[in-house]
Amino acid sequence: MTSLDSVLDKDGVRLTVDDAVATVTLTNPAKRNAQSPALWRALTEAGRALPGSVRVVVLRGEGQSFSAGLDRQAFTPEGFDGEPSFLDMARGSETELDATIAEYQEAFTWWRRNDIVSIAAVQGHAIGAGFQLALACDLRIAADDVQFAMRETSLGLVPDLTGTHPLVNLVGYARALEICATGRFVHAEEAERTGLANLVVPADQLDAAAHDLAAALLAAPRDAVVETKALLSGAVSRTYEEQRTAERAAQGRRLRDLAGVTD
Repeated sequence: MTSLDSVLDKDGVRLTVDDAVATVTLTNPAKRNAQSPALWRALTEAGRALPGSVRVVVLRGEGQSFSAGLDRQAFTPEGFDGEPSFLDMARGSETELDATIAEYQEAFTWWRRNDIVSIAAVQGHAIGAGFQLALACDLRIAADDVQFAMRETSLGLVPDLTGTHPLVNLVGYARALEICATGRFVHAEEAERTGLANLVVPADQLDAAAHDLAAALLAAPRDAVVETKALLSGAVSRTYEEQRTAERAAQGRRLRDLAGVTD
């Protein structure tokens, strides 16, 4: 049994584990949890370091903002210490640039693994990379002061940290295009109404709400939740008949498991 064991604490990311619940915390509130390549590598490492006992992962940010997005230092000629600047990256080959962006994206992909359910607890600013990190999770609880915004297009860029797929799935193509192309803020009421947020709570109740949701997710048997998540996540790409087939196969596995039948 583990109890609030610190598994990782580096580069603005802290991972702690309490039995079946892991908490990933962004720990640079002085910079509104602005993101950098080092932070992305730490997030990737946190995903790889999760013990097999973990079923729920809560993502949160210290301070008044969840994450204000990419640290603007990335766009200076100097960049970050020990890192190539984004301007230098742009001067490299297409293959090298693609590989670098793919590495950055890894920090945003593991949150949807079938063996865990991830919850983003989002307060204050969730802008650009911060918005995309919240979108990377399965579920989002938002504080009533939340401000989501996708500002990449306003800077002459595109959202490239895996946020476009979940955004379109949640709010639809037309609204996603409007949110991205204008860079406007999406506040709490709209976030809940459009499905960006599963729940909106007062800011001082955010951590408690995330804890309650994590507890509710742990109430069902793990294998049933894993199968259900896989079934639902694949539904978007399947036809109705393919989904019926997938349901039958998943239920067959569960029934055989409950009956103790082995192949």
